Amino acid sequence: MIVQLRYNFRITPDAAERTALAQAFGCARVVFNDGLRLRQQARETGEKYVSDADLSKLVITQAKATEGRAWLGEVSAVVLQQALADLNTAYRNFFNSLSGKRQGRKVAAPRFRSRKDNRQAIRFTNNSRFKVLDNGRLRLPKIGDVPVRWSRSLPSAPTSVTVIKDAAGRYFASFVVQTAEDETLPSVDSEIGIDLGLTHFAVMSDGTKVTAPKFLRRAARKLKRLQQALARKQKGSNRRKKAVVQVARAHARVADTRRDWQHKLSTTIIRENQAVYVEDLAVAGLGRTRLAKSMHDAGWAGFTAMLEYKATRYGRAFGRVDRFFPSTRMCSDCGRINDKMTLNARAWNCPCGAAHDRDVNAAINIKAAGQADFNDRGAHIRPGLVPAARSEAVTHPHVAPSTRSVEGILVLQGEEDVNCWPSWTRWSGRASTRGARR
Repeated sequence: MIVQLRYNFRITPDAAERTALAQAFGCARVVFNDGLRLRQQARETGEKYVSDADLSKLVITQAKATEGRAWLGEVSAVVLQQALADLNTAYRNFFNSLSGKRQGRKVAAPRFRSRKDNRQAIRFTNNSRFKVLDNGRLRLPKIGDVPVRWSRSLPSAPTSVTVIKDAAGRYFASFVVQTAEDETLPSVDSEIGIDLGLTHFAVMSDGTKVTAPKFLRRAARKLKRLQQALARKQKGSNRRKKAVVQVARAHARVADTRRDWQHKLSTTIIRENQAVYVEDLAVAGLGRTRLAKSMHDAGWAGFTAMLEYKATRYGRAFGRVDRFFPSTRMCSDCGRINDKMTLNARAWNCPCGAAHDRDVNAAINIKAAGQADFNDRGAHIRPGLVPAARSEAVTHPHVAPSTRSVEGILVLQGEEDVNCWPSWTRWSGRASTRGARR
């Protein structure tokens, strides 16, 4: 079993390296926008769809020979090629979404990248000959040897590295690696069902309840003060730019804390259970309700994604129960489906005489439904490959885990070529090229 993973590490480039990275960010953005503009012009004039090879010749090879784009030769050619690869992937996702080949929410057409975007990224593949040096530095072509804050070693040689500058002004190196060795954990007898919620982040079928940390709510007072200070700054001023960075740093601190906590909890659950079952929640729909802020603060989608790829990595079973399964209203003793209940009803009694805790009963039903589904599909078969997680928990493997806890949080110790234009006439919405990025 080969699993593809992504490891993020903080990098600290000096002034000259930051200038070189800014130049590479700009060149990649220009190539992306030039390619998008050529394809839009071809569509408007009724010409044939510009193929990937022709687009590369026009916006990279031939553009370097012109006076207006001669500076494209000052950065690595792989960075420019990967920018076009992102554009091509965004177009294919758009076409597949229109034709129905791509499942899920509709994907809009690609849009131009802005130089005002606070988040910038470039990608280097093995063709660029980037290298991790013996002294721990990361050698990037035409940029330099950048210091890396290693928190642990990579399990194998990386196949690519993406250099990211986030909205808070921090730089990261994101390595994509493949784990060829068998990391299957020893088998255990326990299986568990998880009911996700807002008051309790996770309720297990064995009765364990994990209190929701509510990291965003805890930082609300500081975020409010920073947002008010930002609103008082004059638009276009340097002080406003500094205030924007301060707000971004505060939000990044909340996101980092939540991610680290979820990594520790998910790793503990995967290590202690042979199979994990969760409910397939409609997160996008819940994000449009009055509970949107609390739901996004909980981060259910990120947590379940961690459980899924860690189950694949360590040889555990993972299953999702259909979102329309009445786990809350079904009696886990007799199987009777009762009437709908309001959110404030945390306990209920079944006519069969069983008294249920709402969340524990739902977790027990989720476990039973997951086990039945897995048996119908051939018992506990190891799940297939999953996409690389956006980030791994950056922890020190040889350092004892902290025993500090936040009030109200249960602390669990743990580690871790389209040949022609399709027959569509109108674009709508804004594009999302994040799916094209690694």
